[in-house]
Amino acid sequence: MAIAIIGSMLSCNEAKRPGSSSDQEQSEVIGKADPTMAQGRMTAEVLHSFGRIGSLSVSPDRRQILYQVTYISIPENKTNSELFIMNSDGSGKKQLTISNTQETNGQWIDAGRKIAFLSNETGTSQIWTINPGGEGMTQISNVEGDIDGFIISPDGKKVLFIRKVPLGKKPGEQYDDLPAATGRVIDDLMYKHWDQWVESVPHPFVADLEGHRLTHIVDLMEGEPYESPMAPFGGIEQLAWSPDGKTIAYTSRKKTGRAYAGSTNSDIYFYDLESGETRNMTEGMMGYDINPQFSPDGRYLAWQSMERDGYESDKNRLFVMELSTGEKTYVTELFDYNTDAFAWESDNKTIYMVSQAKGTTQLYAADITTKAITPLTSGMHDYTSVAPGDGMLIAGRQSLSQPTEIYAVDLATGEATNLSQENSELLANLTMGAVEERWIETTDGKQMLTWVVYPPDFDATKQYPALLYCQGGPQDMVSQFWSYRWNLQLMAANGYIVVAPNRRGLPGFGQEWLEQISGDYGGQNMKDYLSAIDALAKEPYVDANRLGCTGASYGGFSVYWLAGHHEGRFKAFLAHAGIFNLEAQYLETEEMWFANWDMGGPYWDQRNATAQRTYENSPHRFVDKWDTPIMVTHGERDYRILASQGMMAFNAAQLRGIPSRMLIFPDENHWIARPQNGVLFQREFFRWFDRWLKEPAGAEAEPHE
Repeated sequence: MAIAIIGSMLSCNEAKRPGSSSDQEQSEVIGKADPTMAQGRMTAEVLHSFGRIGSLSVSPDRRQILYQVTYISIPENKTNSELFIMNSDGSGKKQLTISNTQETNGQWIDAGRKIAFLSNETGTSQIWTINPGGEGMTQISNVEGDIDGFIISPDGKKVLFIRKVPLGKKPGEQYDDLPAATGRVIDDLMYKHWDQWVESVPHPFVADLEGHRLTHIVDLMEGEPYESPMAPFGGIEQLAWSPDGKTIAYTSRKKTGRAYAGSTNSDIYFYDLESGETRNMTEGMMGYDINPQFSPDGRYLAWQSMERDGYESDKNRLFVMELSTGEKTYVTELFDYNTDAFAWESDNKTIYMVSQAKGTTQLYAADITTKAITPLTSGMHDYTSVAPGDGMLIAGRQSLSQPTEIYAVDLATGEATNLSQENSELLANLTMGAVEERWIETTDGKQMLTWVVYPPDFDATKQYPALLYCQGGPQDMVSQFWSYRWNLQLMAANGYIVVAPNRRGLPGFGQEWLEQISGDYGGQNMKDYLSAIDALAKEPYVDANRLGCTGASYGGFSVYWLAGHHEGRFKAFLAHAGIFNLEAQYLETEEMWFANWDMGGPYWDQRNATAQRTYENSPHRFVDKWDTPIMVTHGERDYRILASQGMMAFNAAQLRGIPSRMLIFPDENHWIARPQNGVLFQREFFRWFDRWLKEPAGAEAEPHE
C-alpha cells in the first residue's frame, strides 16, 4: 500500500521549512511512512509507521487547532516532530513546518495572530514564532542550553520558560590538574533519577519579550538547588501565568538528597513579578500538589493534590482555592477516581476533567460550587487530554485498536468526531483483532475487568496460544491504552489471544482496590493474574498447553514471581525491566518514598511485619522452583530498576539449566525509545514466544523480518 503526505518523500531543498532562506541541500525529511503490509496484519514496522499526535492547542477564538505530529524513520533510527493546523471541524488541514528539526510545544500568541513553538533548528531548543499561514518563521530566544518548555504571558510582553541549571562542580572543574577526570563525588542520596545523573535541575525563568529577542532574564529560583518542574515527568503544565500577568505559579518539591528521596511533598508557589517575592500557597498539604491553573477571571486557582506524603499513587484530587480568601475546596471529594488532567471553562465555575474509571478513561465536568461531577463520555476508549472548543470539547483519544487522534466531543451527547484523521488511511488497511470486556471472579469473590484481545480473523473452532499481560506501575490501570512497545493488537496479530487483567492495585476501581497491593506484592494481585488466565484457559479456543506470560517493570516482577509459583500453567515467560531481588532493589533504586510505601520499608527492619512479608516474597527466593523457559530484557540506562536485576534473573536461569535468553540495551532506560531498538525488541519478543508456544513445540522459529 502507498500512503502519501507532504514531506514524506521530499528533500528539504524541495520542501523548505517556512521562512527558510537556506538553499543548502539537506537529507530527506522524515514524514509519514509507507509500510509494507502482508494480509493487513500489524507488524513492528507498521506499528512504527503511525503518526504520533502530541500536544494540541485551541486558538483563542476556538476556531482552529494547532497540533504536533511525530514521525519515525526506522532506517535512520530517528524521529521528527512537525506542527499542523486545522479548523475546529477538521477541515483546512495544513502542515506548518517541514524540516528534519524538532518542532514542538506549539501555542497561540498575540490573540491568535501568531504561533510560538520550540525548534532545535540552530542546534539547541529555542523559541520561534510563525504566522498561522506558514510564513515568517523567526527565532526569538538564544539562551544557553535548551529551553524545555515555555508560556507567553497573557499580554504577550513576557516569556516564562524552563531551562536546566548546573548543580555544583564536576571533578575536572574542581581540580585544575585533572581536566579529564570523569569521577563523580557523591555525599547524599538522589544522585541519579530514572535515566540521568542528577547534575542539573530545571528552573523557571521569566524574560521580557522585546521584538524578536528576550531581555532581562530572571531565574525565579536563583540559588535554589530544587526542581521546577519536577523530574522526570513534569513539564510546562507545572507552571502557569495569572490572567493579569502579575503572578507566576510554579510546582516544586523544595527538598534535596535524602529528604527528596523519601518524600512526595511538593507545593504550588506564587512568584510576584513586581516584588520578586515567593509564597507557598499549599503549605501544610503533605502529598503531591502539582499542575496549577488559574481560572479565566483570575479569581480561583485549581490544581491536582494527593493527601499523603510518600504515597505517589494516592488519589489525585482536584482542589480549587479562592485567591481572595485562601479558602480551599476539595471538588472531587465524592468522586472515587483520579483527576488525571483538567481544563477551565470560560464560565469560571466548570472544570473539564480526564479521569480513569473501570478500564477506560473518560471526560467529566466538575462544578466547583456544588462539587457535582457529570460524566460526558463513555465507550471503549481512553481520552488523553481535554480543552474547551467552540461549543464542544477538543480532546485526544486512543484505544487498544487506534493510536491517539484529535476528537471534537459534543457536550450534550458525548458524541465524538475524529478531526485529525492522521492515521485513518493506515488503519483502514489493517485488520484489528476484536477486543472483549470480560468480568472474571477472583479468589476472594470480587469481579475483575479483564480485556481479551483476539487474533484478527479469529475462528472459535480453532485453538490459539495465549499470553497473559502483566501490567506495570504497579498502580497503572489496564485501560484502552495504545502503546508502541506493549501493543496488545500487535501480539494478537501474531496469532496470540491476549489476556490483560485489571488485577488488584490498579486505579479506576476505587481506592480499596487500588491500595490493596501496597505491602502485598506476592499476594492477592498474583491470585488475580492466575484467576484471569485460568478462566480463559477453560475456553475451547485457548490451548491450555500453550500459555505464555509477559510484562515490564512491576509486570516484570510479576513474571519473575509467577515463574516460581505458576504450577505448570505457563510454557514460556518474558520479563522487561523487572524487579528480581527485592532486597537489592530497595538499595539500588532512587525514589525511596516508593520503596518505603509499597514494600513497607527496609529489609533489615525485623520488627516490620509488612516489610518482612514483602521480602519473603521476592522472586529470587523461588528460583529453585523455576522450570520454564524465560527471556529477560533490560536497559543499562535504567536507574529506576537497574539492569543488574535482569542480569541476576538471567544468570539464575542459566545456572539452573533453564532455557533462557537475555536482550540488553546499553543505550535505553526503563523504556525502549529508539526506533531500531523498538523493532529489535518486537522481533525477539515474538521469536521467543513462537519458539515455545507454536508448533513444532520447542523448535527455533525464524527471526521475524
